[in-house]
Amino acid sequence: MAFSYASFSTHFNGFAANPSPITSAFLGPSLRFSTRTSKTRNPSNGVSLKSSNSHRFLVKSKNFSVYARAAAEKSVHDFTVKDIDGNDVSLDKFKGKPLLIVNVASRCGLTSSNYSELSQLYEKYKNQGFEILAFPCNQFGGQEPGSNPEIKQFACTRFKAEFPIFDKVDVNGPSTAPIYKFLKSNAGGFLGDIIKWNFEKFLVDKKGKVVERYPPTTSPFQIEKDIQKLLAA
Repeated sequence: MAFSYASFSTHFNGFAANPSPITSAFLGPSLRFSTRTSKTRNPSNGVSLKSSNSHRFLVKSKNFSVYARAAAEKSVHDFTVKDIDGNDVSLDKFKGKPLLIVNVASRCGLTSSNYSELSQLYEKYKNQGFEILAFPCNQFGGQEPGSNPEIKQFACTRFKAEFPIFDKVDVNGPSTAPIYKFLKSNAGGFLGDIIKWNFEKFLVDKKGKVVERYPPTTSPFQIEKDIQKLLAA
């Protein structure tokens, strides 16, 4: 299953979600190279040739490819995170299970529908090995302001959430949680290194590899067929 991230343009909670055009900045500093040409003379025939500064580009490309390959060799299972009670949890405990990883919030316009559908999907497929990993985040409109105990009580009492809920994290910016750096680097899509809003979703296969990324407006029920495919794999 190839990575994809559906282009979407919609407004929710007063937030405009419009993917920005891809620019040369996407290449990053390590892949920027000069287009200036230099004249070199062919010693065999004296003909003056124009050649780009390709050696420097190749070296930097090689360094980038080594980094990208190392990142690709990692999996979700290599990370340890804290749960909602502050306990360390090694994600290798989820080996052999498809995962849906979601950044959640308690006061978002998407909260009720997403928590309800996530809970229903979990109840339906948990005995087949499916897991949902919820990461509270307060970076979008300050819509997850509560403490961990308050978040836990809200999710478990109001929505009967039984799936694992973890410590509140940042999903963007300099304090981005390592697990989210990994998720974004492995399924960039149109938004690249940006989580756009609450309830963005990453589908992970049994080997811990990211196979799909969904925008916040994709309902959990719309993902059900993809979950079934991973369970059957």
